[in-house]
Amino acid sequence: MATDHQNPATKQKQPVASNFKLVIYEQENFQGRCHELTGPCNNIQEADVAKVGSVLVLCGPWVGYEQPGCKGEQYVFEKGEYPRWDAWTNSRRSDCIVAFRPIKVDSQEHKIVLYENPSFAGKKIEIIDDDVPSFHAHGYHEKVSSVRVQCGTWVGYQYPGYRGYQYLFEKGEFKECSEFGVVLPHIQSVRRIRDMQYHPRGAFQPST
Repeated sequence: MATDHQNPATKQKQPVASNFKLVIYEQENFQGRCHELTGPCNNIQEADVAKVGSVLVLCGPWVGYEQPGCKGEQYVFEKGEYPRWDAWTNSRRSDCIVAFRPIKVDSQEHKIVLYENPSFAGKKIEIIDDDVPSFHAHGYHEKVSSVRVQCGTWVGYQYPGYRGYQYLFEKGEFKECSEFGVVLPHIQSVRRIRDMQYHPRGAFQPST
């Protein structure tokens, strides 16, 4: 279950607004009133948006949050169409999004190390320039309590096959699981966030 957390991205240089564009629709299938974002929005209701029914990402990857101030459960959005809530999540705990911010993607290379225990201790799994739909298939059966992202931007998932709660990992160190929004250190798959700027044919396609 996701919780409030501090994200290392707040310490980084914010992405250039002109590189990002997202359109929120209040109803499913891109119907109803819409609102365009080109930068962070801590509370869509302050922008006079009643709810998020569907999302169109025109440029750049984004992350949405369940709670105001970019807190709570996370939802990663890459360039493409999200006609209803089950296009951006299958955790089925909540269909509510009230905040958005752009995700900074500034590297073609990707390297992440996930550790069994806090403070980068215990067994580890190191992933370089690859997506891993199942840690178990790679021989890693441990919990994930701390993470080092040496380059690239990643999203981890609660279950194999990129299912369940999502956890955004931007470049930096996460010494304990509460720093990336996890109560129970349970991550079983991870993939790269590959912005169209660097990977024109590599953007992740939501499963249907």
